[in-house]
Amino acid sequence: MSGQGAQGAEFTDTVGVLTSWDHGVLSITTKRGESVRIAESELVAGKVVPAAPARRRGVPATSFEELAQVCARAWQPVESEALGDWRLRAAQGFTRRANSVLPLGDPGVPLDEALRYAERWYGGRGLPAYVQVATGAEGTQERLCAELEERGWRREVTTEVRVGALAPVGDLDADVARVRLDRDLDEGWLSRYQRFETPGAHVLEVLRGGPSVWFASVPAGTSTGDAGGESAATEVPSAIGRCVVDGRWAGFMAVEVDPAHRREGLATAVMTALARRALDEGASAAWLQVEEDNEAARALYDALGFTVHHRYHHFRSA
Repeated sequence: MSGQGAQGAEFTDTVGVLTSWDHGVLSITTKRGESVRIAESELVAGKVVPAAPARRRGVPATSFEELAQVCARAWQPVESEALGDWRLRAAQGFTRRANSVLPLGDPGVPLDEALRYAERWYGGRGLPAYVQVATGAEGTQERLCAELEERGWRREVTTEVRVGALAPVGDLDADVARVRLDRDLDEGWLSRYQRFETPGAHVLEVLRGGPSVWFASVPAGTSTGDAGGESAATEVPSAIGRCVVDGRWAGFMAVEVDPAHRREGLATAVMTALARRALDEGASAAWLQVEEDNEAARALYDALGFTVHHRYHHFRSA
């Protein structure tokens, strides 16, 4: 859509999904989940923009719904409940991805009733109610974004879901000899992660959950070819990572590097080692999630060939 606020002013464009056109005002939800309102009187032109093709070079074509379900299986909650095609997830507050509604379809009841049910469900567990809503790809949920905003729900964070070919990551010339891969995590790994106040049983259950889970770590003080000594399990690693292999997909997450050892290629080494293990298990495509304000991580993933498939936003109940 293009508009002009006053005579002589420059034209501006807004690209997104037209979610309503009422009382002379157009509401458009952008791929970043933001709602933009344009007065009908200022509208100059509009055109249909086709959805971006699902296929990217080297990555199998995938729908939003398939990828959303793959991502969800990598962050499994401690408890969940179905509400029609919605899934209510809780894990005592550890990570919004396991403590939010995943609305993949019709909840089976009117929206206001579904939202009230979600608020009661999370309130009964001492948690705020979040809904995870996606934008920016074919079949995503721009209309639901607009409806939540109209009801006073607040968008707190926006995350990119990126995809890329797996083999190029595994083929990188990285110092993988420093990386130790394990089926389980240890105290040192948890100490580097630091995304929680207390690493209770619920944290371990979420992190260990998934179809085929691998944990990577670069023990502190190691050199090339040295995978750590007896104290590696208790020392805080210089870098860590987590990978969940699920059919053709390998998901990368929890890639953390000690600030004192950044720009040494440790994040790349961790991802390369995990990618090689995932390739051995038959995976061919990769995904990851990165918050939009994490510029350093986004730069790394750009360099590794990951592109944005869609974005999701966590809306919190007012």
